[in-house]
Amino acid sequence: MARSKNELWEWVKALAIAVILAAAIRYFFFAPIVVDGDSMMPTLHNQDRMIVNKIGYKVGEPERFDIVVFHATEDKDYIKRVIGLPGDEVEYRDDVLYINGQAYDEPYLDSYKAQYPDGPLTEDFTLEEKTGLKKVPKGHLFVMGDNRRFSKDGRHIGTVPQEEVLGKTNIVYWPLPDLRMVK
Repeated sequence: MARSKNELWEWVKALAIAVILAAAIRYFFFAPIVVDGDSMMPTLHNQDRMIVNKIGYKVGEPERFDIVVFHATEDKDYIKRVIGLPGDEVEYRDDVLYINGQAYDEPYLDSYKAQYPDGPLTEDFTLEEKTGLKKVPKGHLFVMGDNRRFSKDGRHIGTVPQEEVLGKTNIVYWPLPDLRMVK
């Protein structure tokens, strides 16, 4: 009897440790997220399931073109691409991204641009026209969805405080046939 009681106690302890460890990993290191909507098409699709790396930005800084997850509202997280870093001046002219006056290539948009030969994928704008700020403020990011014609992003919500960024995401794990790394 004592042996079976002791064995049960060991199983309960092992299960409790496993649950605590899984919760800690999810809370501090990695978390799943579901893409909600088409704002990141063609890179990400509605209902793609991804892993968010929460520790990457605890030891490093976001880089231009990272795909990040951030708290947009109290109850809603967004997935967008980092376009402007702190101190950057951002402008689009003739469907070309300019950061601090230098043109940048956005190869992740090439397939979408080919679908819209009738006009630009991204309308002309400056950061100042959209946000009232000449440069991305210190501690903030300017983000945009890849589906430029149909994305609620930095052009609408302004810059994103870096403390609202949950982490970087680049692994789609579901649906299984679409398992991939995204850039």
